[in-house]
Amino acid sequence: MTADVWLPIPPDEIEGLPKGPRYHFWDGGREYPADPADCAFYVVPYMRPGDVGVRPLPLMSSVEVVQTLSAGVDHVQPGLRHLGPGVRLCNARGVHEASTAELALALVLASLRGLPDFVRAQDKGEWLGGFRPALADRNVLIVGYGAIGEAIEDRLVPFELARVVRVARSARAAERGPVHPFTELPALLPEADVVILSTPLTEATHHLVDAGFLARMKDGALLVNVARGPVVDTPALLTEVESGRITAALDVTDPEPLPPDHPLWRAPGVLVSPHAGGPTTAFRPRAERLLVNQLNRFVNREELRNVILVTKSVSG
Repeated sequence: MTADVWLPIPPDEIEGLPKGPRYHFWDGGREYPADPADCAFYVVPYMRPGDVGVRPLPLMSSVEVVQTLSAGVDHVQPGLRHLGPGVRLCNARGVHEASTAELALALVLASLRGLPDFVRAQDKGEWLGGFRPALADRNVLIVGYGAIGEAIEDRLVPFELARVVRVARSARAAERGPVHPFTELPALLPEADVVILSTPLTEATHHLVDAGFLARMKDGALLVNVARGPVVDTPALLTEVESGRITAALDVTDPEPLPPDHPLWRAPGVLVSPHAGGPTTAFRPRAERLLVNQLNRFVNREELRNVILVTKSVSG
């Protein structure tokens, strides 16, 4: 096969790429490495602003595959309207589960056990004692039970929880128990001590966590967001945390990055991390394995992994 492939990792650093395609390195710079019209397989630059990744799409008249290196594809979807029918959009399932689940657990433990308070006290040379909430014997609600949600539960198992409740777009049976539909959230939220968000950002999940959702959370509950910032209605969250009724640990925010003067930085009981779920030492080798596998499938005209959707028509 002779086709252009755009990669955000230098191709000479990736072992196992199939022979045949012309590989070009592009990580979101101003200049394109080749004519976008000749690109057949486009790997979207990772951890770049959304407008960077979609910028070449209107020019990619020959593209067959758009591959993200993120679990979510919301940052790419606005550009798909420029593409012709039959273009496959693939996500990075298998790359981020471990790292994101690690961070989710870290945020839960840090928030419950008061680690941010300990760090601030250490800076002042203060010995900050007292009782703190434990994770043991708590009820945890995971909202968004896909691959990342499953990985989060895997890491929660040793912590002697009272109960894990799983919620996704639709009901189904999972290996560890039933998965409830979003429609049951109003009944499930009042029982949860910890609510972990790991759902994709879609029209259905935009501001899923609104004033009504938050009002149903029990007093003293912890909200953890490792999904996307706009899943949460930020003003509604601020109202709740500033009252002291609930706490929150946020790896993603809306807006993002969070401006220096944003009230979330100083809201009581809020721990903020800078969208750190994916970018760890686990990312690069797993991303390279995915790309090698996908490109070998592409060259050999085999079925691709992680196909999220296939474009139907040109609309703009």
